[in-house]
Amino acid sequence: RNVMPKTLEGQITMEKTPSYFVTNEAPRRIHSMAKDTKLIVVVRNPVTRAISDYTQTLSKKPEIPTFEVLAFKNRTLGLIDASWSAIRIGIYALHLENWLQYFPLSQILFVSGERLITDPAGEMAKVQDFLGLKRIVTEKHFYFNKTKGFPCLKKPEDSSAPRCLGKSKGRTHPKIDPDVIHRLRKFYKPFNVMFYQMTGQDFQWE
Repeated sequence: RNVMPKTLEGQITMEKTPSYFVTNEAPRRIHSMAKDTKLIVVVRNPVTRAISDYTQTLSKKPEIPTFEVLAFKNRTLGLIDASWSAIRIGIYALHLENWLQYFPLSQILFVSGERLITDPAGEMAKVQDFLGLKRIVTEKHFYFNKTKGFPCLKKPEDSSAPRCLGKSKGRTHPKIDPDVIHRLRKFYKPFNVMFYQMTGQDFQWE
């Protein structure tokens, strides 16, 4: 609480850290600090997410083994290495189970990473409603950046440059063996189905 910025009456303090969702102690600690906290989780297809995660690491450590090597405990037997963080993070149902011990589903909003790209205004409308805010951010605040493959945010009613995602986003993914992608899809499918049931939302990753 001490490291949070001061919040005036009528303001909402927001804080983002991707690792909260997958850190076992986080739900208990956040609940003990402020049990009315509203939580927003952006999720995307776990296979794409794992490849994206690997791509980010590869940019910093070009010497790491290939994605195919890291993804398996035993490639011949097709045993996926679920202890590798790039794979483990995408088992959303597992992490959500931990959060639901402390927070009701009504306090958690799941934002689709795919729809955030194809319909940013639609997803932002849900976020604003969830936070009890007036819908100020709408279609007119976005335009699609073809180079990046992501939408950019125009600053409302002023002339300053639009806000686009930084250098670390939108990197070209390495080519991955289609058989590995097929095995990963198979691996995630039961977890995805469980996640859809838990959230009441079908993200259509299949």
